Amino acid sequence: MTKTLSLADDAYQALALVKRSEESYSDLARRLAKLAAQDEVFRRSGEPPVWSDKDAGALKRSLYAARDESRLPRTGQTGRTGRA
Repeated sequence: MTKTLSLADDAYQALALVKRSEESYSDLARRLAKLAAQDEVFRRSGEPPVWSDKDAGALKRSLYAARDESRLPRTGQTGRTGRA
């Protein structure tokens, strides 16, 4: 069964920024829900969340890309790095 959701433009843009190219929005929602659940477990237990190598690598790449893009002049260019 599918559901239709309405999002404010800024919420959609925030999701689009963290969505992986091979990922559907349903997959993105599942991934973010899993991360939120891990965060809640962390808060209750005091133990750090466990990240898969894939998720940790994706986060690292996203952080590097965001850092690199913040250093570029605002001309529509995007920063790319070879970092994993």
